[in-house]
Amino acid sequence: MTDAVIPPAVPFPADGFALYPDRSVVALRVNGELKDLATIVVETDTVEPVTIDSPDGLSILRHSTAHVLAQAVQRIKPQANLGIGPPITDGFYYDFGVADPFTPEDVKAIKKEMERIVREGQRFVRRVVTDDEARAELVDEPFKLELVGLKGGGADKTEGASVEVGAGELTIYDNVNRDGETVWKDLCRGPHVPGTRMIGNGWDLTRIAGAYWRGSEKNPQLQRIYGTAWPTKDELRAYQLRLEEAAKRDHRKLGKELDLFSFPDEIGSGLSVWHPKGGIIRQEMEQHALKRHREGGYTYVYTPHITKRDLFIKSNHLVTYKEGMFPPIHLDEERDEAGEITKAGVDYYLKPMNCPMHILIYKERARSYRDLPMRLYENGTVYRYELSGALHGLTRVRGFTQDDSHLFVTPDQLEGEAEKVLDFVLTMLRDFGLTEFELELSMRDDEKEKWIGDEEHWAMATDALRRVAQASGLKLTEVEGEAAFYGPKIDLKTKDALGRTWQLSTVQIDFNLPERFELEFTGSDGEKHRPVMIHRALFGSAERFFAILLEHYAGAFPVWLSPVQVVAIPVAEQFGDYLDEIVARLRAEGVRAEVDHSDDRMQKKIRTHTTQKVPLQLIAGEQDRAGGTVSFRFRDGTQTNGVPVDDAVALILAAIEDKTLVETAADLA
Repeated sequence: MTDAVIPPAVPFPADGFALYPDRSVVALRVNGELKDLATIVVETDTVEPVTIDSPDGLSILRHSTAHVLAQAVQRIKPQANLGIGPPITDGFYYDFGVADPFTPEDVKAIKKEMERIVREGQRFVRRVVTDDEARAELVDEPFKLELVGLKGGGADKTEGASVEVGAGELTIYDNVNRDGETVWKDLCRGPHVPGTRMIGNGWDLTRIAGAYWRGSEKNPQLQRIYGTAWPTKDELRAYQLRLEEAAKRDHRKLGKELDLFSFPDEIGSGLSVWHPKGGIIRQEMEQHALKRHREGGYTYVYTPHITKRDLFIKSNHLVTYKEGMFPPIHLDEERDEAGEITKAGVDYYLKPMNCPMHILIYKERARSYRDLPMRLYENGTVYRYELSGALHGLTRVRGFTQDDSHLFVTPDQLEGEAEKVLDFVLTMLRDFGLTEFELELSMRDDEKEKWIGDEEHWAMATDALRRVAQASGLKLTEVEGEAAFYGPKIDLKTKDALGRTWQLSTVQIDFNLPERFELEFTGSDGEKHRPVMIHRALFGSAERFFAILLEHYAGAFPVWLSPVQVVAIPVAEQFGDYLDEIVARLRAEGVRAEVDHSDDRMQKKIRTHTTQKVPLQLIAGEQDRAGGTVSFRFRDGTQTNGVPVDDAVALILAAIEDKTLVETAADLA
């Protein structure tokens, strides 16, 4: 055995309780697989402790708390049917089939019952069962019975169901009280913490929602209770404080307060309109990206929003991605006077991706190795049919714009271009003030029907991306089964000002679509060769990236992105003309500046524009007019007085050019 400290008095076989009496250890990793702490190990096993504050330990704690939630619900509502209860980021949920929706009063009662269960000190005891035994024991649980029927991997296609049923043996976890009596049980793969007392008091229930069974609107709607769990009460409170701050930064709330965007009912769910101020920010984002792409050797292209069905058949989108696409639009059918069809119609689809159309641009004429790499770039609006319950402001919409690029390269250029793409992505995101990054390499797994193309090309692409990711020096995590259907990918994740992780850019290598579309280039040897494609979205989507930035900055954007960069406020009406001259000079330099000539008192004007998060306010009275100066007022309420106008203009232009986040006088110095 390695990596395990074994007390000399403990003979083999030994269980995890004996190996790790430390209460911070909640489970074991035995030969790379997570196991309960009570698992029996042998001397040849490689055993590592899993502590409660590790990512795996937190997931186990949260999954165990979800079981306590389900037990509490069934104590209060015995007729409630159990769905699934997986751990999720920062928490857990459990789905229930109940006659009536849960009420806030129900949640209070459930929390009290959970507290009792935690104090009871029940043990989580794993038990292997056959399919028939599971069906007999769970005869009154229709959703669990359905999961038993999915054993073998099919359950992985149900959101969260992999915590209950996998490809291996079926197991039930019994909750055993101090008298050795089983008081509750649930179908589950585990592992769990040893007992309910280890859950402690660092948990809470957070909200109620509806959810369709197995994520399909065709299935019954269940009631979902969300919760969170942490090793200590202090960590729970710190998380709750982060949530309070996140609520203040919610982009949907800020979007309304700052008049940036909206979702009119008349247009439809998940379809946004951008108001003038939001449009300015988006345009700045896009113009900066366009400038950087031109410098990087990219060529801008345009493609339509819809296309004929056959294109998406050939690209395989209608095979692997049909559920995420809008229904077809049937066009071009012609009939004679008798109503008989004289020309068959064609199904058109709103595009979910831009890549097939970029492929057709490449294919429009013969290409030589001298034309490569060919780097195409487009702000292409695409459409995904998201379920209404999944829509969330600008972060989950039905129509969005991808800053989509497709590079066509020779095999020899592949790794070098992928490295340039990743570097391009990182430097661009840093331009927007994001600084913390890590990478995730998504690969194929053994589920053959999900992937197109041969294994040799997949291996080549995966190895190339792995080397590129490792060369970046960033933290790298490898994940099986999350690749695009045509190739592996690197997903870039970043942290915002609240420490939340967001997935942004993606870099994907694709040998397969060039094969399906029979793309070619003439090599230096005069022979025909197949190019390789690199798919790359930098922002992911303009909408989602905008939402992330809005929350990251809490609406207080750097000067270069602010819709109004400078507001001039006269101390009294007679100083308005003086500020008009200064603002005219700023506007001539391209600064978004205006003078507040309203009838409001000066202090109210200051409050109004501070609330609107304008980064720079210029204030002038008699002394400033006489001395040719202005006073700067900043978002934190501080002021710098008596700044010569020439210096003020230079400082403002420098802040815009340097993409400075100006909050205080020191930031502008």
